[in-house]
Amino acid sequence: MRCLIAVLVCAVLAEGLVKVPLVKHKSMREALREKGIELPYQDPALKYQPVQLARSTNMYINNYADTTYYGPISIGTPPQSFQVLFDTGSSNLWVDSIYCNTQACNTHKKFNPQQSSTYSVNGKRFYLPYGAGSLYGVFGYDTVSVSGIVINNQEIGLSTDEPGENFVVAKFDGILGLSYPSISAGGETPVMDNMISQKLLQTDIFSFYLSSDEQQGSELAFGGVDSTKFEGQIHWTPVTSETYWQIGVEKFQIQGQDTGLCSRGCQAVVDTGTSMLTAPSQILGRILQAIGAERNQYGMYMVDCNQVYNMPTLNFVISGVSLPLAPSAYILQSYQNGNTFCSVGITPTYLPSYNGQPLWIFGDVFLREYFSVYDRTNNRVGFATAV
Repeated sequence: MRCLIAVLVCAVLAEGLVKVPLVKHKSMREALREKGIELPYQDPALKYQPVQLARSTNMYINNYADTTYYGPISIGTPPQSFQVLFDTGSSNLWVDSIYCNTQACNTHKKFNPQQSSTYSVNGKRFYLPYGAGSLYGVFGYDTVSVSGIVINNQEIGLSTDEPGENFVVAKFDGILGLSYPSISAGGETPVMDNMISQKLLQTDIFSFYLSSDEQQGSELAFGGVDSTKFEGQIHWTPVTSETYWQIGVEKFQIQGQDTGLCSRGCQAVVDTGTSMLTAPSQILGRILQAIGAERNQYGMYMVDCNQVYNMPTLNFVISGVSLPLAPSAYILQSYQNGNTFCSVGITPTYLPSYNGQPLWIFGDVFLREYFSVYDRTNNRVGFATAV
């Protein structure tokens, strides 16, 4: 019976005796337009492109002789790989390039923009001085990948001249600066700022763990922190100048006794690109006297290795928290011809004071003891005891 009814219905429809109205529904765009909402046009092909979600990521970086911490990045399409020094004391990204033929460039891998389909010319030239070494170059734009985070249209410096020998023996092919854009040569946008503007990070922070005794396992994290690399809580202190990662120091103590050397306050630049703890020149003499160091024929300050554990602890009071630096941290041991030598990992700086306050540089000697976090959202630096 059902089959017969179905046949009859089909016959009636076929003769056109019954008209079945077709219902056309409004599109989403039309329905929203009636409500006064106009959707912008989007390229339908966007769905075929990979979506990069905001993320946090940890990458291992190399420790060379407790003096240099560097790791891999890639530039261009297809990617060309380089080792770069990750430097919180500068803001530009640059690498050796085919435009440079000095000895320093010829001993490193060079970026070839002609082999990258995503490279574009900027045209500006630059000069970058560092504490050790300097270079000249030109700016361009290309895709940069750091720990799997892909930054589009990143400004990069291509070296054209690296005079002298400072970079000849360097273990890295360039430097990736992580400081504020206000000190960027040429006004170029730093990598971290492009990560922020392109919304590539869960939180706009990065953090460092620097290993000791030439051991591997150093780590740089973007968008978060690795809680396995420190113990206790993170102590925060505000940035006092959005140039370098500069912070205030309330007191400097030797063996728990206030020296009065920061009675009007001191400043410190937190700098992963500086190997030593760098003290204001007017303060260094007091420290060396307390340690009992003597200067050798090469200008290095040496101590008796048998007396290291009798030397005083140095303390920095920052935002009310005391951060000690034991002699095992600031005395560096080296070995030669079966003998052990102990030098002081503190050097002088002749940088001008900041508003009358002596200026320190918290380099790797300090940062090996303290896991450090750099918060661009709140413009603050955090320290926790490294494990």
